[in-house]
Parts: sequence; structure tokens; C-alpha cells
Amino acid sequence: MSVLALATAGCGKSRVHREASAENNVVYVSAGPITYQLEVSRELNQYSAEDSQYLAGVPRATSSLQPNQLWYGVFLWAMNQNKVAERTSSDFVIEDTQGNRYYPIEVSRASNPYMWISQMLNPGGIEPGPDTTASFGPTQGGLLLFKLNTSVYDNRPLTLEILGPSRRVLGAISLDL
Repeated sequence: MSVLALATAGCGKSRVHREASAENNVVYVSAGPITYQLEVSRELNQYSAEDSQYLAGVPRATSSLQPNQLWYGVFLWAMNQNKVAERTSSDFVIEDTQGNRYYPIEVSRASNPYMWISQMLNPGGIEPGPDTTASFGPTQGGLLLFKLNTSVYDNRPLTLEILGPSRRVLGAISLDL
């Protein structure tokens, strides 16, 4: 796959330039009117100092893991390359090779500044927005938090589907685990 360089002008700042590096997975996908980049996807350790902040604000009813479950974070970056405002997706699903489907845990951004929030992006707009906690964080992406069964290790590869209206798949990204 060729490297797609994305650029945007922002709030009186110099251009923001995104390209391949060892710090991201360099996977871009056009999903409807928005281009998404997978920054990082990985299992999260609730006991590590870094990862525990990604789990802040998880609703009490879903905060416990069973012995056969794990936390998994998908960190995305997006850009509107159209000439009109467009909304980023709010609907994602991970599917394994056995057809098991996993949906993100809903956590409010007020409780967790790393969470992915669907929003309108002006032409050239990006998510996470400049000068946000998520954009300055180690992953530089908005977090989709999943609770997966450990059976996913046997059912790889995983696929992140980016869904649009009527739950139609607009794009898909293969995930490492």
C-alpha cells in the first residue's frame, strides 16, 4: 500500500502532516466521506499506569472482566477531505474469523478525554482535534474501547468495520492482536 500523506491547515498553525512512522500502524481507509487512519490497536492492561487512564469512566456494570475476557483499544485518527462538512462515524464493530461481533463500550468524553466522539468535521478538519488530550496522547488517536473474549487469539485476524447509515459497512481495517 502506498503511503497516503494527509495535510490540513488549522487555527493559524502550520500545516499538520501525517505520514508513515514506527509510531503508527499506517493503515488508511476511505470510509464514505471521511479518511480514517488506524494509529494503534492493542490489548490494554487495566493495571498499567498508561492503560488505566484509557479505562477511566467505564460504566460500573461493564467494568469487570471475566477470566475469558480482555480490554482492547483501537485508536483512530480521521480527516474530512471533502469540500463540505461531514460527520465521522459513531458506529464500529470488530468481527473475528468465526463471525463473533464486538461493539465498543460507551464512555463519556467528560469522563475520558481519549474517547472517540462522532462529530462534524469542516473541510480539512481532523479528529481528534488539535490541542486535545487525545491528539497529544501517546497514541494520537481517539479511543474505541472493546471488551473481547480471549478466543479472539484463536480467531484472527480481527476486522474493524466502520459503519455508516443503516449499518452499511463503509470501510474495514485488519487489526493486529
